[in-house]
Amino acid sequence: MLKNKKLTEAEFFAEREKVLTAWITGSDPDLDFERSIAYLKAIPEEKNFALKLAKAKHSGLTLVQPRAGVPVLTEHIRLMQSLIAAGADFVPSTIDSYTRQNRYQEAESGIKESQVAHRAMLNGFPAVNHGVAGCKAVFEAVSVPIQARHGTPDARLLSEIIHASGWTSNEGGGISYNIPYAKSVSLETTIRNWQYVDRLVGYYEDHGISINREPFGPLTGTLVPPCISNTVQIIEALLAAEQGVKNITVGYGMGGNVLQDVAAIRTLQKQTESYLERFGYKNMVITTVFHQWMGGFPADEAEATGLIALSSTVAALSKATKMITKSPHESIGIPTAEANGIGVKTSKFVVTLLRDQKYPESKELSMEMAQIESEVDALMEAILTLGDGDLAQGVVKAFEQGVLDVPFAPSKFNAGKVLPARDNDGFIRILEFGNLGLPEVIKAHHRAKIMERAEFEKRPISFQLTIDDVNAVSSGHLIGRGKKIINEG
Repeated sequence: MLKNKKLTEAEFFAEREKVLTAWITGSDPDLDFERSIAYLKAIPEEKNFALKLAKAKHSGLTLVQPRAGVPVLTEHIRLMQSLIAAGADFVPSTIDSYTRQNRYQEAESGIKESQVAHRAMLNGFPAVNHGVAGCKAVFEAVSVPIQARHGTPDARLLSEIIHASGWTSNEGGGISYNIPYAKSVSLETTIRNWQYVDRLVGYYEDHGISINREPFGPLTGTLVPPCISNTVQIIEALLAAEQGVKNITVGYGMGGNVLQDVAAIRTLQKQTESYLERFGYKNMVITTVFHQWMGGFPADEAEATGLIALSSTVAALSKATKMITKSPHESIGIPTAEANGIGVKTSKFVVTLLRDQKYPESKELSMEMAQIESEVDALMEAILTLGDGDLAQGVVKAFEQGVLDVPFAPSKFNAGKVLPARDNDGFIRILEFGNLGLPEVIKAHHRAKIMERAEFEKRPISFQLTIDDVNAVSSGHLIGRGKKIINEG
């Protein structure tokens, strides 16, 4: 039975033998721990992701990281270098969809087709196929730390290869890289897979190497109430810490209301540290990452750049340690290197201007922080109760019963009964609760807030509120008001 219990060294090594036979690159001698540990120990501090984040947190900086990845090694290196030239503090390597599904033969074909066509035939960098040698070539060609970003239910071999190559950060988790990404993969399977990923990081930590782990904060990226995304982040931080991870970045996707976004980031930092302490995990370094707007983007480049600047403002004022950027071509598809660079430059300019400013304290901010905290605490207690104290078991049962439920997720293991909508000030509230593990007093707060909006707009409370809100930002509005109200306003 799945348990939130650290894998023994014997269990880890027995599983590792199977993991390394999944593809030919798993037999690479550079995956021998003696070699990889020596390589990682020789990395300069400025290229270690975990150490750079810890330093930024201490200094109160918000660092900038884009998303990007192409299949051909030389082109990928050029792309990474162009992003650094634009001002990126970290570079990503976004992994292609075939690798995310462990379909390495098709990824291999995609590399060859890309070389022949002289254009990308995969939507990312196939790190497993390039192996340790290729991933090391990327690492040694850049001057900043690298993170793997993907969306992989089973990232065990991928994680082995990237960490042995000097990449000292890996995004994902058993919930956040399953429920929003996969349809038919069970939570038992993905939580167990990611226990291995985290145990691998814990093994390196045991040998004096700091490696960062980052659960994926935005989930579906569409009107996710802060209490749901923050709860998932805290759970994945606890699961990772049990396996020996010491440096964790918890994330949040921009909701749109500035006060609520600042409150969400602050409570995420505070509650993650509090829960780790409560369960006895010591000497942890917890940082935060703010994801720029993940919903529909304006097609107009100037408007898109404005949205990027607004996102950057919120990230800087919230004092998030890191921010994931977007590009002004977001509505078109995969951005060019130039467009990605503009997103980085815009973001970097704004966070630098705001470095010495912070969002002012207020009664409203304190109230929203307290609201989010109470909601997260309620969900966490419900999950722990379902698992009789075991977090992993509690998570599985919570999703089975809809006690934890992510809006708009494709997974058949997600109830999909929770519907969000904005209130009259643009805060994300909950319109339909399904079986979400919240007490009536909290539900009453959400209902009252949505009722205020419905009365203001003189329309009934219905799913149409949600539909209008999903489409609002791409057309230049935060709240999905009716045309009459927008024109009058």
